[in-house]
Amino acid sequence: MIAPRMRLALQVLWPAFLMAGAMEMLLFSVIDPTDLQWFGGVPFDWPRQAVYTVTFGICWAVITSASAMTVLLMGQASPDSNRV
Repeated sequence: MIAPRMRLALQVLWPAFLMAGAMEMLLFSVIDPTDLQWFGGVPFDWPRQAVYTVTFGICWAVITSASAMTVLLMGQASPDSNRV
């Protein structure tokens, strides 16, 4: 049996992982990683794989944060919460 907190974490992390992959595919179908520049116009000198990896991590973190905030705002339903 999976602990409730572990189940909740998996319910947030797994969909966020899948959406981060989809978001990265959409992003890099439009943008070429070799065309990216730092603020000020200096080009990235990172390998293509590093740009993909860091971008995936950022996308996953952002989507996970949004999902986690949703779970926190929903809260746990108490038995008395059905009353208006």
